[in-house]
Amino acid sequence: MKKRQLGSLEVSAIGMGCMGLSFGLGESKSTQEGVFLIRKAYEQGITFFDTAEAYGPYTNEELVGEALKPIRDQVIIATKFGMISDIGINSRPENIRKVCDESLKRLQTDYIDLFYQHRVDPNVPIEEVAGTIKDLVDEGKIKHFGLSEANATTIRRAHQIFPVTAVQNQYSLWTREPEEEVLPVCHELGIGFVPWGPLGTGFLTGNIKSDTVFDPKTDLRATFPRFTKEAMIANMPLVDKISEVAKRKDATSAQIALAWLLAQYSFIVPVPGIDKELYLSDNIQSADVELNADDLNEIEEILSSIEIAGERLSKELLALDDQ
Repeated sequence: MKKRQLGSLEVSAIGMGCMGLSFGLGESKSTQEGVFLIRKAYEQGITFFDTAEAYGPYTNEELVGEALKPIRDQVIIATKFGMISDIGINSRPENIRKVCDESLKRLQTDYIDLFYQHRVDPNVPIEEVAGTIKDLVDEGKIKHFGLSEANATTIRRAHQIFPVTAVQNQYSLWTREPEEEVLPVCHELGIGFVPWGPLGTGFLTGNIKSDTVFDPKTDLRATFPRFTKEAMIANMPLVDKISEVAKRKDATSAQIALAWLLAQYSFIVPVPGIDKELYLSDNIQSADVELNADDLNEIEEILSSIEIAGERLSKELLALDDQ
């Protein structure tokens, strides 16, 4: 597996989003299944694993900790704080410390490689958050600081207090908002960028059809506007066009979607959600798919010709965005 840099942190060019093993994208896997898949990912070259206290909640960190304990010093673990508490979004210093200590226990480790603020807290200045992270780094509990769903201004302010290693915002062929301000700021400041939902939460793979139904009890996509039947029908031409590109490149649609992200900047490291061994091999091979200038121009023409239907997230989740 090729390597990439998130700031000063070296990781595999493709990471593994672990959330779907426990939460949010259908039925959760058993501990045995999850451990097997995470270790299989490592054997095939993935060294960067993404989780959060909110996934489950808590159960995904426990799974990741169990799976990676035997190889802890050979992998990079990213987790997140501030998304859940008894008051909801909470990045007060005392809560950051509490979450850090509890995550360390669940992950069965004495340090966290990359600690993201899961959502920006409008009630706590980002300078205070960054200062707390600096203290945790000084104490050896945290190695690197990250921000998730942060805007360019917040990134700059945080970076002035303590270096931001990576920003994790939603970004893919059908979600391109980071291109306006966030990616240029990351480029300017030497910050890595980790797209979440790089496969359009599964839609860009071609495995989801316009009549696919998502269980509201187990699958967050049941609440996403882009996953209504009407929106999926409207957006299916994008999948069809990307499939045509994939066939010409002797690749899969998922590989084209990931290769496109890798081609945007050298500091981009996607973390596709992987909950099946078949998807694991498919995603890893995307790091070897080369898109030349003609390929990228063709994809840009496709994207320019199609208007994406539906908001990227539910109103409740969009309300948590860094305004």
